Amino acid sequence: MSSQRATLLTPEEYLEIERRAERKSEYYQGVMYAMAGASQQHVLIVTNLIIQLGNELADRPCQVYSADLRLRVSPTGLYTYPDVVVVCGEARFADDQQDTLLNPTIVIEVLSESTQDYDRGRKFEHYRTLPSLRDYLTIAQDRPHIEHWSRLERGGSLMEYTELNQTVELPSIDAGLPLSRIYAKVEFDR
Repeated sequence: MSSQRATLLTPEEYLEIERRAERKSEYYQGVMYAMAGASQQHVLIVTNLIIQLGNELADRPCQVYSADLRLRVSPTGLYTYPDVVVVCGEARFADDQQDTLLNPTIVIEVLSESTQDYDRGRKFEHYRTLPSLRDYLTIAQDRPHIEHWSRLERGGSLMEYTELNQTVELPSIDAGLPLSRIYAKVEFDR
């Protein structure tokens, strides 16, 4: 058995590999982490969010991005692919490739069994270090359940939504997301 340590990648080495890769990987502290595929319900919720947010923001200086755009959490060094990101104002990128975003206004993660603890915990800690972030949503895919953290002048506020007749209010973009639209056509296991 070898006692050699694995070689850690620099962020530049990660980006070079990632830009050629067929599958996406996240990166943190020198290590790449392969991302798993998504369920049909996960993809449907993400699609519903992109449609709803896109319609809400069509005439405003905000862009909605899917999980294909990488996000760098500069203060901590995490590179990740959130399910949905909204940027208001000019999007800033890490380099001329314009594939690594730096300044999200809203980040949304649709939870899966394997990632929900990380998305609600350590990843949320990373996201909160982003000065531009105003709202973070985690969305369950097995039942109506959304957790919404909003940055306030001092600290943050956490709201939970569990009824399809409720609306998640997003003051940062002056919009609301009805749960009935987020979960449109999603079938829950009974």
